[in-house]
Amino acid sequence: MDGRDFGRELSTAVVAFHEAVGARLGVTAVDQRALALIAGKGPMSAGELAKEINLTPGAVTGVADRLERAGLVRREPDPGDRRRVVISTIPGAFGQVFAGLSAAMDEVVARYSPQEQQVIADWVVRTVDVLKEQTRLLSAGDTPPRAPGRP
Repeated sequence: MDGRDFGRELSTAVVAFHEAVGARLGVTAVDQRALALIAGKGPMSAGELAKEINLTPGAVTGVADRLERAGLVRREPDPGDRRRVVISTIPGAFGQVFAGLSAAMDEVVARYSPQEQQVIADWVVRTVDVLKEQTRLLSAGDTPPRAPGRP
């Protein structure tokens, strides 16, 4: 198995997992991206979220509606500007959805030495960087460069 095969297997498994989460909660993959972003960066306005995930503010309203119906986020007045509304995660809700995955991944990580974990972390960080760059290129309409020896 080479890097392409590992990448394809990983990608397929991640997509399948998120489809199952979405089916269980009634949310889309974009909704899940938004949820992860809010959980990581903290409360944000619809406009801020729209910029982060490259959607219109109107589309983000639909995202927020679905996440709110699923019990994962709430809308609240912005403490710094009461005219604005911010979207924030409901404490514990995000973790409940991914608790099984977190526990299983903790078991996987425990199988490796600290040095091996550093190598794996390096691979993950570099893979995420590649994915972000390829996403940027595709979103900009650019053609990603082909791998040497590939049509």
